[in-house]
Amino acid sequence: MQTSSTTNICKRMGRSQELSEFKYGNVIGCHLCNKSICEISLLLNIPWSTVSGIITKWKQMGTTVTQPQSDRSAHAEAHSVQKLPTVCRVNS
Repeated sequence: MQTSSTTNICKRMGRSQELSEFKYGNVIGCHLCNKSICEISLLLNIPWSTVSGIITKWKQMGTTVTQPQSDRSAHAEAHSVQKLPTVCRVNS
């Protein structure tokens, strides 16, 4: 028997949506107006950990735009180590 509380938990535990550039801008704008992370979180209804991450990223990189991710296979090929043939030493 499934209860309504179980259904609600399942709906809430899904992955959240990506924030819009406008929301990112609002977070930075509030930060520049000397609002605390907690105040920004409550004002914009965004988790404080997300607000903190946005501000940290903005301070380090100077932008909130998501950078393109590198292609993992190209990265692996560029850094692959060539395996040298094993040389057996013969005692004579």
